[in-house]
This record gives sequence, C-alpha cells and structure tokens, in this order.
Amino acid sequence: MKSRWDSVAAEQMVAHYQQQGVPADLALRVYSSRLLGSDPTLVLHGGGNTSVKLRWREVSGAELDVICVKGSGWDMAVIEPAGIPAVRLAPLLQLQSLEHLSDEAMVNAQRCNLLDSRAPNPSVETLLHAFVPHKFIDHTHANAVLAVSNQPDGLQLCREIFGPTMPVLDYVMPGFKLAKAVAGIYAQQPDAAGVILHKHGIFTFGATAREAYERMIAMVARAAAYIAQRPRPVCQGRVEASMASAEVVPVIRGALGVSLGEGSYARMVAEVRTTGTPAEFCRRADLEAAAWRGVITPDHNIRIKNRPLVLPTPQSDAAAFKQAVHTRVAAYAADYRAYFQANDALFPGSRRQLDPLPRVVLVQGMGLIAFGKTKQDAIIHADLACATIDTLLAAEAVGRFEPLAPADLFEMEYWSLEQAKLGKTQELALARQVAVITGAAGTIGQATARLFADAGAAVVLLDVDADAVQQAAREIGRQALGMACDVTDATAVRAAFDAVCDAFGGVDVVVSNAGAAWEGPMATLDAAVLRRSFELNFFAHQFIAQNAVRVMQAQGTGGVLLFNVSKQAVNPGPNFGAYGTAKAATLLLSRQYALEHGADGIRSNAVNADRIRSGLLTDSMIATRAGARGLSANDYMSGNLLGQEVLAKDVAHAFLALALATKTTGHVMTVDGGNIAAALR
Repeated sequence: MKSRWDSVAAEQMVAHYQQQGVPADLALRVYSSRLLGSDPTLVLHGGGNTSVKLRWREVSGAELDVICVKGSGWDMAVIEPAGIPAVRLAPLLQLQSLEHLSDEAMVNAQRCNLLDSRAPNPSVETLLHAFVPHKFIDHTHANAVLAVSNQPDGLQLCREIFGPTMPVLDYVMPGFKLAKAVAGIYAQQPDAAGVILHKHGIFTFGATAREAYERMIAMVARAAAYIAQRPRPVCQGRVEASMASAEVVPVIRGALGVSLGEGSYARMVAEVRTTGTPAEFCRRADLEAAAWRGVITPDHNIRIKNRPLVLPTPQSDAAAFKQAVHTRVAAYAADYRAYFQANDALFPGSRRQLDPLPRVVLVQGMGLIAFGKTKQDAIIHADLACATIDTLLAAEAVGRFEPLAPADLFEMEYWSLEQAKLGKTQELALARQVAVITGAAGTIGQATARLFADAGAAVVLLDVDADAVQQAAREIGRQALGMACDVTDATAVRAAFDAVCDAFGGVDVVVSNAGAAWEGPMATLDAAVLRRSFELNFFAHQFIAQNAVRVMQAQGTGGVLLFNVSKQAVNPGPNFGAYGTAKAATLLLSRQYALEHGADGIRSNAVNADRIRSGLLTDSMIATRAGARGLSANDYMSGNLLGQEVLAKDVAHAFLALALATKTTGHVMTVDGGNIAAALR
C-alpha cells in the first residue's frame, strides 16, 4: 500500500472550495477523506471517520474553535464539506471531566453545538476526535490491521508490528468510554502518532492532512507487509455445485421471506457473488468450520449480523436442497434467538429483538449471497462479507482468526442509538419486491416501471430494443435494470428470468405488457400475419407467465401475474382481428393461471386498457382507427363516458393497484374512461 497524495490535486481542491467560502484546511480534509474512502481495504460504505480542528467565524463575526468531523450517513469516498459539519469545540472538551455520559446525552450535546442546525449528526466518535488535540485525525477499519489484531495474541502482535509510537488499546465500546480511554493514552504518551484499537480499527494523528493520511497508509502497509511474509494455508479439498445459481437463489430468498399474513410477505433483495475470492472460499470442503463466528469489526455487526448462514452444496436433487435450506434457516433463527436471550440478560435496560434472519449466506460449492431490504443494502452487505473473507484469509496466514466475544458484538448490534431508529421509517408499498415489466421501453412499460420503482420495487425492464430499455432503466436509477429480451423466444425468456434471479434473487410481480398490433380484415388476412400476432400477443405472455411461476414456486412466497389484454379482448374493432383474437386468448390465459396457481398464492389479473398513445397506438394508427369508426382523432381518443383521454400513467396505476390487491385474482380491471360496449358481463 502506497500513499496516493497528489499535491497538485490537493491544491486544486482547495482552490475549488475556497471559491465557495470553504476554509483551506476543511478542503484538505475533504481531499484526504476521499483518498481514504475510495480504498475498500480501508473503509467501506460509510465506515471510518475523519476530523479537522480550526478557527471558524460565526454569523456574528466572532471567531471560535471548532472541530469539523464526518457526519453520520456520509460516505468518505464522495464526501463534501457539508458532510464534515462544524461543532463548537469548547463545550465538547468540558465533557472530558465527566465520569459517565450516556450515548443519548452525548449525541444531544454534539447536536446542540453544531453551527448549522441543518447539518447531519456528527460521528459517534466525535468526542474521541475532540479530546485528542491533534489538528487532523483519521480513523479506518483497515483489513490488514484487523487481520493482525483479530488474533488470540493480537494485542502483543500489534505492539510488535506497529511499534512504540502506536499504542494499542484493548477493545472498548465506541462512544464516550472509548473517547476517554484514547484521551488517557494520549495524556500518557503525547508523542503518539495514533492508536490501534484492538479488533476494531486504527486512528492516526497529524498536524496536517497529509501527515495524518500518510501515517495511516504507512501503518496499514506495515501490517500488510507482515502478512505478506507468511504463506496462506492451502485448503484441502474442493466442492462444486451442480445446480445453477438461478435455481438456488430463489429458494434461499423464499426461505428468508416472512409471512405477514393475508398473502403478504416481507421479502429481501439479493446480491450474488459467484466468482473470485468469495466463490473460491465457498468451494472449501471445510466451509462450515472456516466460516466466521464473529465479524472483523463491530460496526459490521449492525449490518450483517455476527455470522453467515452456511448451506450445503446444491446437487441435482432440488427438492432435497430446498428442504435443507428451510431447515438451516430455521436453525439459524433459533440460534439467533438464543444469542439474543443469553446476551440481553448481561446488559441493563430493555431491547427489542431484531429479526433473526441472516444477511449473508455462503453456499458451499457456489458462492456468497447477501440480502437486504434494497438492492443497495444487499450490495453493501456483500461488500462487507467479501472484506470479511479477505481479512479472514489474511488472519489465517498470521495465525488464527479470533473475533470479539459475542457479548461485545451484541452490545454494538443492540446499541441504544440503533434501537432508537427502529420503527421510525415506513416502508413503501412495493418495498423488498422484484418486479419484471415487458415491453418496458414503450410508453406504458416505462410509466409502469417508474411507478413501481417509486413504490419501492426493484424493477427489471425487458424489451427487444436493448439501447432504449437500458436508457429507460438508467433514467429510473440504480434500483432498475434494463435487459434486452425477445419475449417471443422461449429460450430467451428463460435466460432473462435466470438473469433476474442472479441480479435480484427472484421475482414477485410480473407485468406482461409487450404487444403490437396488426390490421386487416380477417377474411383476407395473411396467415403469417395472424401467427406473428399470436406469437407476440399470446405466446409471449405464456412464456413470461411460465417462467414467473417457475421462480415464484421455488420461492414459495406467492406473487402476482399482471397481463395487458386490451379492450379488444372483449370488444373487437373492425379490421383489428389479428390483434383482438390474440388478446382474447391472453385474457383467458390470465384466468387459467388464476385457476391453476391460486393454491400457490400466485394471483393472476388483467388490465383492459383502451386507446393509449404509445408505440402501438401511434398517431397514424389513431387516424386509421378513428377513420374506421367515422370519428376525428380527438373524438376517438376521448370517446368514452368521461370524455377524457386515458394516459399511460393511468394504466400504470391500474397495474400497481392490482399488484397490491392481495385478495384479488382472476380479475379484469378496465382502464378506458368508460366504454359500456367493452364492459364485461
């Protein structure tokens, strides 16, 4: 590991932020924080913190001493000055004389002394940064440091590796106690360049941003060099799965789904890692013994719990594997409840038990699968688990990985500051669900995908137009994935659903929307045209439904099929038979799925829309259809009981309503502004 400090880049950042009135030292604090945050071997996803002490001019014009410290929720890799809020330093220093300070009082004191009331909460380690008088302070959870620290003899080993200028502190819970302990070390050893926190991380100090940063790099490099001198042990025996990940992941996702009653489930979204180091680690024959029994740093426990779930190698017997998954998930949950009960009794006060399900799953012979409430959460959990594997392997080269005791991990996981967050956020209607939308580059498809994403779903957009569907997904954001797929090709549809399972873990809602219209009187219609219409307007819906049911049955948590059938299914128009007859068949297809899969908790409903401006109903087709009925284009589009044109967003809202209607199946929802001729009996 080498310093990446670039004096020219640092000066450019200072110049950039000084134009916005940001002090030079704070701009340098941003620069070096980003250097640290952009290295995943040092910190991940909001981990670590940094600070700088400086003089600050208040709105009154008076100057005072402040400490600018990383705010909660900010990621150092992309941090801005707003993410390093200024706090009055003198009131914080007064707290050092106290013998005890609750976490809640500490956070309140820090928040009350912010210079900007809109600023984020300062780091929970703000007092540590304040009590040590160095101008710049950096804190990371460097993998190499944790590999040598998380050892049975880690304290002594760290003293040998880092030397006398880096005193080593045995584990102390972050917060006021840790701040007091580090301040005590500094009082005894004012020449300290930093401090090693046993089984937690590393702090480095400096008079300048560069000095603190380069001390961090030098110390981490020292640990990495020590590890590199020792050959990593070779694992004896490898195993390989015979089932594909797309078959395996939905089974696991389903086993982690929690029934909320009345057909609803709390599900999670997956991130799958079946290549590289995670996959190699999971191919170990001794995976059960090798998997960690405690995280590498206590902060991770809040995210991924103290250990992963280990599953046996998926072989050709899918039913036996599914049973094994459910058995092991139940055992994991029972063990977690026991862990909670045993450790809850050790600490005063009352706590609310978190859900007992794993966030990281290691599948022997396959790889790592992480789960979260959102795709981003799942990615974070996977990254933390991969960092754990890297650190664990390095620790094995040094000696033997030994994490913190369960009670210490429990104290962090059930920190009162984390408990206070429970129940304060309300999830969106489609949170934790994965929705697949076909014809998603079209007007109705895009409107539906946007609405479902706004409702909290992870959305997969399928369309034959690769460029258009990928652009549509980019416009929605990171919870959307665009994939090219010819829905008339059964093989392509299966591959697409397999890709969805590998991307998100499974499928909960399908909007089978792709379609196109062909015109002409039936008596003279070319048979090839009719076949083309049925390929897209009927068989494509069947291929989509078949694969959706395949995945939903593997999950065992129900789901919903939604079909765009058009009013043509019940109220045919002249010269439109190629389209209407196929749509009528799709309407019956929808009801057939409702009949055959209600027992699986799978609902099947249709939307009967009419006259929606889209790629299907173009301006030229509107003119043709209006002419066939002897109407103007405007009268044709608003020719309904309400006298209003129906829009794509209206159809999207109908799909959303049916996705949320947990006790409705076999239903057709009309979205046409009112058309008695198309009303169902």
